Amino acid sequence: MATRTQAEPLPYGIGRFGPLWAVTALVLLALIGLGSFAYTRQVMEGEIVTGMRDWGTMGGAPWGLYVGFIVYFVGVSFAGISVAALIRLMNLTHLRPLSRMAELLTVVSLILGAFSVIADVGQPLRAFVNLSRYARPQSPLFGTFTLVISGYLFASLVYLYLAGRRDAYLMSLRPSPFRWFYRAWAAGYQDTPEEQRRHSLTSFWLAIAILPLLITAHSTLGLVFGLQVGRPGWYSALQAPAFVILAGVSGVGLLLVIASIARRALAGGGGISLDALRWLGYFLLVLILAYLYFTIVEIMTGFYAGHEREQEIVRLMLWGRYGLVFWPSVGLLALPAGLLLLMAFFRWWNPPLLAVCGVLVNLAAIGKRYLIVVPSLTHGGLLPYGPGFYRPTWVEYSVIIGLLALGGLLYLLFAKIFPLTEVPETGKGG
Repeated sequence: MATRTQAEPLPYGIGRFGPLWAVTALVLLALIGLGSFAYTRQVMEGEIVTGMRDWGTMGGAPWGLYVGFIVYFVGVSFAGISVAALIRLMNLTHLRPLSRMAELLTVVSLILGAFSVIADVGQPLRAFVNLSRYARPQSPLFGTFTLVISGYLFASLVYLYLAGRRDAYLMSLRPSPFRWFYRAWAAGYQDTPEEQRRHSLTSFWLAIAILPLLITAHSTLGLVFGLQVGRPGWYSALQAPAFVILAGVSGVGLLLVIASIARRALAGGGGISLDALRWLGYFLLVLILAYLYFTIVEIMTGFYAGHEREQEIVRLMLWGRYGLVFWPSVGLLALPAGLLLLMAFFRWWNPPLLAVCGVLVNLAAIGKRYLIVVPSLTHGGLLPYGPGFYRPTWVEYSVIIGLLALGGLLYLLFAKIFPLTEVPETGKGG
């Protein structure tokens, strides 16, 4: 086996950089450069170059696009590692080719979430120092930085590393410039029956440990908003579960996009079957319907039982200033739900259409994250201040575009260094 494997090239085009890949990488680098330039302007001139202002007498919103994308990126990460853990725990063999894509999606998303925090904080170094000096551990905001950004990212990196050791060993048997990297990742793993058993057992218990961490982390992020009793539009028992559900919608949707692209781009489809995409489609449909139900309940509660400021926020989202974001976001959830229902009814699962559904729900998730953050800051104060106003500037848009491009570039680079799906032991998939 070893002799035959050594003669084979690396699978899935690893180490081979074509013109399309190079052009894509250059475009992403240009967008990253734009975002870096915008952030340097923000560092040099201060957050005055953004659309954020203090609420109250300043008439603005201290949180804006950056915080919305912190919630979005962390939300995307939820589905990635949860899908990977469920594949391991329930032995969903038809979904196994998606496991590493899901794990990588979590790691990249959390990195982007951490960069979004840095972008939002006016003086990042001072903020990190003061976090250890003055933070209150009982505060959900403290949990966002420790449990979500740090602990969650560390656990995800460990899971990705352990799950990839066997493939790193198989890759190290083939001559390539990355052979040293594969040997380092394998760390002495030899794929003996005893090592396979120990590796499987370790991954199983790590999956069990990481699932409650996921729920706790994303609920904590929701409680940052939901426990603020003086902020209409936030104070709600639905915030934590709604954060978890919408995180699943955005994460599964993006995983569906990545899997559809990989199925087309990788040799032999990367082992990704149409059945795997079908399962993701069903999962996404259930999550969308659950979140639409949460949305209806939240709107009805705020409109009929909320006090004056709560009702004002609901009116602004239904037919006021924020309706231009609210209704397209709802439509971008309802349309994929309808398409998925039709595909399920006719048992006709079309990968490009599934990818479109994944894109649409992510656009909806971005809009919903914006609506979670901004309206309650501009119109939700209980003190006698007038309404505020917030509009992102080119600096904020450029930084976010740069972060999205960074995520795409990290994914592209990983795919050319390490396989996105399991390594075939023979010539398959080369």
